[in-house]
Amino acid sequence: MQGFFFAVVLTQLPQQKDRFGLTDGVIVGSVVLVSLLAGGGSVAAERLALRWSSQVTLRIGLVLVALTGTGIALAPNTAGLLIALGCYGIAVGIVDASTNMQAVFIQHGYGKFILSSFYAAWSAGSIIGALYVSACEALAVTLRESLLGAAGIVLVVGLVLGPRLLGPQEAEAGPAEEVVDPPPIALRVYLPFGIAMALVFAIDLAVGNWSALYLSDDLLASSSTAALALAAYQGTSLIARLTGDLFVRRFGPRRVVRTAAAIGVVGLATVIAAPSPVVAIVGFLIAGIGMPVIAPLCFGEAGQLTSGRGLDALIARLNLFNYAGTLVGGGVVGALAAGFGHRIGFVIPLVFAAALIGLAQVFRNRPGGGKHPTSSGDRALLDQ
Repeated sequence: MQGFFFAVVLTQLPQQKDRFGLTDGVIVGSVVLVSLLAGGGSVAAERLALRWSSQVTLRIGLVLVALTGTGIALAPNTAGLLIALGCYGIAVGIVDASTNMQAVFIQHGYGKFILSSFYAAWSAGSIIGALYVSACEALAVTLRESLLGAAGIVLVVGLVLGPRLLGPQEAEAGPAEEVVDPPPIALRVYLPFGIAMALVFAIDLAVGNWSALYLSDDLLASSSTAALALAAYQGTSLIARLTGDLFVRRFGPRRVVRTAAAIGVVGLATVIAAPSPVVAIVGFLIAGIGMPVIAPLCFGEAGQLTSGRGLDALIARLNLFNYAGTLVGGGVVGALAAGFGHRIGFVIPLVFAAALIGLAQVFRNRPGGGKHPTSSGDRALLDQ
C-alpha cells in the first residue's frame, strides 16, 4: 500500500501543477518537504512502537496515509496542498519505519533472509499505483476522484489486514526476540549500514526524478520514450528484489552487495556515456538489476544487532538515512543538473555506486542468517 499510494501521489504531481499553477521549484520543494517530514515520521514511529508495538504503529500510519491523501485530494489552494503533502510525509515515515520493523521480525522468525521479497512487494505496489493513475486518466476520472479512490483503497486494506500483522507477542516479545541483559549498541555499529542505505536511496530517487528529464532535455527523446527509462529501471528492480533472497542465501550479503554495486556502476556509466535514448534506457535497465537489492540487506544486517523493542528503535533510526538519501538524490543531483545538465548530474549517483563497492566490506561474508544470534552475548540493544 505504501508503494501504491506513493506512486499515485508522485505521478499526479504534474496534474497538481496544472491545477494550482505551480512552478517547477514548488514541485521540487514539495518532494523535499515530503522527505524532510518523513524523517520526523520515522522518529514518531520509534516512539509509537516503544509505547505500543510495530503493529499498532503501522496501523496508525496506514490510517494517516489515507487521511492525508484525502487532504491532498480536497486541498482548496496551494497552501492547503503543501500542508496536506507535509502531513502525508509524516505518515510516509511512520509506515516506512514500522513496515521494516515488521519485516525484520518476520525474518527473525523464518531464520533466513527474506527482506528482498518485501521490497519487491513495494516495487509491485508502485507499478500498480502508476497503472492506476494511467487507467484513471484513460477513463477521464478527475484528479480529486482518483486520489480519493486510492486513499479509500489504502484505508480498507489497512483496516482489513491490520489485525493480521504481527502483534507484540509474536514480534517484540516473541520467542525469537528474548534477550537477557544485553549491552547497549553504539551509533558507530550501525552507521555503515545507514550510510549504505542513504547512498542507495539517493541513487534510486535520482533515477526516479531525473531520468525522464535527462532523456527528453539532453538526449532529445519524446515524452513517451523518456518515460521508458524509469519503467526499465523499475522493471528490473522488481526482478532483482524477487530473486535477491536466493542470491543472499547462496553467496552471502557481502558478495551480493559488492556485485550489485558493481552492476550499478556499469549501468550508470552507460547512462552518462549514452549517445542516444536507447543506450541510456539500457543503462537504467542494467542499474536496476543491481542497486535495489542493497537497501533490504542494510535492514537485514542491522537486524542481527538487536531484538525486541530495541529492534523497533534501531529500524526507526536506520530508516532516517533513507530520507537523507532522498534529499541528496532529489536536491543535490537536481541542482547540479540545473547548472551543468542532467548528464553531469548523474555523475553523483555513479560515484555513490562506486562507494558502495567499498562499503560492502561491512556486510557479513557468510550466506544465510536471517535469525539474529541466539547467544545473548552476541546481541545488543540501542541506548534509550
